Parts: sequence; structure tokens; C-alpha cells
Amino acid sequence: MTDPAGGDAELIAASLEEPERFAALFDRHAPAIHQYVARRLGRDAADDVTAETFLTAFRIRARFDPARAGARPWLYGIAAKQIGRHRRREVQALKLLARTGHDPVADSWTDSADDRLAAEAAARPLAGALARLSAGDRHVLLLFAWADLGYQEIAEALGIPVGTVRSRLNRARRKLRTAAGSDSAAGGPLIEARIHEGDPA
Repeated sequence: MTDPAGGDAELIAASLEEPERFAALFDRHAPAIHQYVARRLGRDAADDVTAETFLTAFRIRARFDPARAGARPWLYGIAAKQIGRHRRREVQALKLLARTGHDPVADSWTDSADDRLAAEAAARPLAGALARLSAGDRHVLLLFAWADLGYQEIAEALGIPVGTVRSRLNRARRKLRTAAGSDSAAGGPLIEARIHEGDPA
């Protein structure tokens, strides 16, 4: 089915002559970018980082490669750079979650009190392990697990080879498995997500 609003590359190209067309790209991708940033940095930072991401994308839109299938990896790559500027805040939030087990972002995603308690118990060792990952490993893991990007998309987003994506993802999963110990639920989807894609984990 054809997208009546046009593909991402078409919108970006059109926005070079008609800047207001870029708004359609924002409408299409901002909710997912915002959710991803909120999950990593918290709601307070998500509005600013999402705005910075799209402002940067607008400024550099002439450099977008129209041969790309879509703008998602490009936008997540810009978001990853913005998140990198807030790395200290992310690590502090992960360490707080590791100490307290309370994840205010997840509160809105879990419906029952039982679900929240189970999620918080599992989150503590996972958050500590995430805080100890290198920024590069954390970017790859969370783009894969939370942004649902494939290996090639992550490689495009971060400007690294696909082989590096695979090795970073495997290393991150190994560290999370070690942190989770015998409690396989603690790593949850971050450890086991989408292994069926041919990941050699």
C-alpha cells in the first residue's frame, strides 16, 4: 500500500524546498523517539531531547541519504548522540533504579500492582548492569531491545559496521546474563529479545 503522505526520503527531499513538509516526518516518528528517550533518560528530559533530535535532523536534512529505506535509523542515531550528552543523567537514573527498584517510567506501562512489583524486583540487577555497560554497548542493546531496530538499522544509526553491532550486542547480553545470575526474568527481553533473528548469542 502506498503511503499518501510520501516516504521519509520524499518528505525530507520536499522539505528542502518546502520546510513545512518536515512536520510530517516529525508527526510520523516523534512519538517513538520520545518514548525511547523517556525510557532512557526519564520523562523530564524526553521533551527536550526529542526536540533537539528533530531540530538537528531539520538542520542537517540536506545530508540525508535518499537511498535509505527510511529515516528511523537516521533519527535514532541523532537521538543517540543527544542521549550521549546526557550520559551522566542516564547512569545516575540506572544506579538509582538498581538501589531502589523503583522505575517511574515503567509505572505507566504496567497496569497492576503485582506487575509493577515483579517488574521492579527484576529491574534492580538489570539497571545496575546497564549502568556499568559502556555507552556504545548500551546504545546498541537499547536500540535493539527498546527501539526495535535491526542490526543493519543500528549500524546505520550509529555509523558502525554490522559486525560491531553483533559483537557489542553479544557482549552486553553476556554482561546482563551474568548480572541476572539464575534469575532469567531479571534480564527479560533485553537479554533474550529477538534471538530468532539469527543472533549468535
